Amino acid sequence: MKTGLQPTPAAGGAVTSNMVGILCAMGAATAFSLNDVVIKYLSGDYPLHQITFLRSLIGITVTLAVFVPLDGSYRDLRTDRLGFHLMRGMIVVCANMTFYAALATLPLGEATAIYFVGPLFITALSVVLLGETVGPRRWFAVLVGLAGVLIVIRPGGSAFQYAAFLPLIAAFGYSLFQITTRKLGLAAKASTMSFYINLVFIGFSGMVGLVFGDGRYSGTGNANLEFLLRAWTWPPAGDFVLLGAIGVVGSTGGYLVSQAYRQSQAGLIAPFEYIALPLAIFWSIMIWGDWPDAVAWLGIALIAAAGFYVLYREAALGRRIRWKTPFRRER
Repeated sequence: MKTGLQPTPAAGGAVTSNMVGILCAMGAATAFSLNDVVIKYLSGDYPLHQITFLRSLIGITVTLAVFVPLDGSYRDLRTDRLGFHLMRGMIVVCANMTFYAALATLPLGEATAIYFVGPLFITALSVVLLGETVGPRRWFAVLVGLAGVLIVIRPGGSAFQYAAFLPLIAAFGYSLFQITTRKLGLAAKASTMSFYINLVFIGFSGMVGLVFGDGRYSGTGNANLEFLLRAWTWPPAGDFVLLGAIGVVGSTGGYLVSQAYRQSQAGLIAPFEYIALPLAIFWSIMIWGDWPDAVAWLGIALIAAAGFYVLYREAALGRRIRWKTPFRRER
């Protein structure tokens, strides 16, 4: 005779789905970290809208050639929620543009640390917009993470840059993007969502290029604005390789992150994206020699501690969920 509680097949399926979501989130974070490195490297030579246009053009090709067939068929690209897809695409366009504009002057590690208040926003917004449950200790972790962001930004201090608000704006857009991914992901496939995001990027970057691509508004003397207003130029062969690489890596990251938030609850997935934070600091030091100072390290540590604590709480909650009714999802 068997004794004790036994996990139901449905609960086992939920655990498997959570593991797939976690692995997808970690893979996406790694892909986006590499993407950030190349874009920062190219930020002194090309306008941001040219980089995103070429990246998305390659990305949508990869999506159509690889991820759509992998997910099912091209019929899945047909949708009766086109407006929702386009709105979600514009959210991620705004989030990406503000974050990448910041990279022109901010160290990659610090910009990423500020940006990583986004998963904390997700934890908070998942309560309001998705009806998920967040306990008082996780709310405290969110507050600690926000305090860490303020320490990194240092408003009013001598090291303060207004550009530091750009990744914070991007973080809020990122959180809305992920929440809408979760909402839409109940019905749409990851490749479909990735396709429409790249489509919006191509349309937006192309229109911006038509207005600003001749460089008529450049020459401001501000590095962040110049990254947005610089004239389009023809890349040499080596840079074409880099632009092609971020197209492939970016589309892979977009597919994986969409898959992650389709597989599990936003509050569980978000903390695992923190792998991008130590990666960004590592690249920042190794490539550009940008060591965070003592104050920045303190802020980064608080943000990381908040994320890891939320991770611990979600893991503990996950062990209890295994013996309960799993989170329901529509298929």
